[in-house]
Amino acid sequence: MLIVALAISVVVKTFFVQSFYIPSSSMESTLMVDDRIIVNKMAGDLDELNRGDVVVFVDPGGWLAPPAELPSGFQKAAMDVLTFIGVLPQNAGEHLIKRVIGFPGDRVSCCSTDGRLSVNGTDIAEPYLDDGVVPSEVSFEVIVPEGSLWMMGDNRQDSRDSRAQIGQEGGGFVPVELVSGRAAYIVYPFDRMSWLGGGDAAFVAVPDP
Repeated sequence: MLIVALAISVVVKTFFVQSFYIPSSSMESTLMVDDRIIVNKMAGDLDELNRGDVVVFVDPGGWLAPPAELPSGFQKAAMDVLTFIGVLPQNAGEHLIKRVIGFPGDRVSCCSTDGRLSVNGTDIAEPYLDDGVVPSEVSFEVIVPEGSLWMMGDNRQDSRDSRAQIGQEGGGFVPVELVSGRAAYIVYPFDRMSWLGGGDAAFVAVPDP
């Protein structure tokens, strides 16, 4: 029975869902530090994603600071076991969570004359931002290349996202193949249990590029 349970766990975490925790404030107040979330791994490609979705993805390179120290041999072995049974995700410690703002071909810029984010010439009212949060303190305009996404955190003044990588290798764009899935639910703490969704409504008026 233990073998069967482990096999089911591996299949579920490989193909269907995976749990993650939130280590930083970059997505406040949508997600708070130490929130536990469930990610739908079946929603990891362009056909299943929408602008406005909150997604987990593997660091494209240089977004995360290097770890202060490498795990010991015992710690690495324990992490490998926990990864195998699905308690830890693949590439543990190398994931980020942000909101999808731009799809391939989109022209994303900030800020418009009304002080808003703009996608393909359409100003976006972003209801997921807290009161007083400006869409971006840094002005930018980019065109998202084929096969990539433009990502931004909801806590715009404390989010190291695509904007921080402009001028660096990769230009701040996240290859779609690095997306692990779409954040679906907050499952802990219990008083914050809720569905994560609805951000796509802010982008319904955006025309195709």
